[in-house]
Amino acid sequence: MPAHVLNDAVQEVLALAQAEVRRNAVVLRPELAGDLPSVLGDRVQLQQVVLNLVMNGIEAMSAVDDRPRVLVIRTERVERDQVRVTIQDSGVGLDPNHGQQIFKAFYSTKNGGMGMGLSISRSIVENHGGRLWAVPRDRPGATFQFTVPQSR
Repeated sequence: MPAHVLNDAVQEVLALAQAEVRRNAVVLRPELAGDLPSVLGDRVQLQQVVLNLVMNGIEAMSAVDDRPRVLVIRTERVERDQVRVTIQDSGVGLDPNHGQQIFKAFYSTKNGGMGMGLSISRSIVENHGGRLWAVPRDRPGATFQFTVPQSR
């Protein structure tokens, strides 16, 4: 697998998602680290993960009328030679009772959802030597993070 800078892959996904961002009146806040090392991995697969998390965040904010719809996408270098991507929305949030179920195949909290996006995303990230998880929050919205190893 070739090495590539994850920021470039993230920026391409954000360009792809622009129409949905505009249609849903979402404020996009990219916070991409300037000193990000390259990662080893399949660029298209990692873009699929980012796109799934971005689209989930946009969809989670579609019913929000009482606060700004903000989607933050952050990249950063973290300890142990990892790169972390964080996608944080100001949507309806995650039901704490769903816990790890949201990552199971065919489990969906959406009407008409297939329940495959987070399951496939977690598999892709784990196949790249990383991990994907939901971060508990004390305010509205959801935060998902994933890490992948930087190239050596």
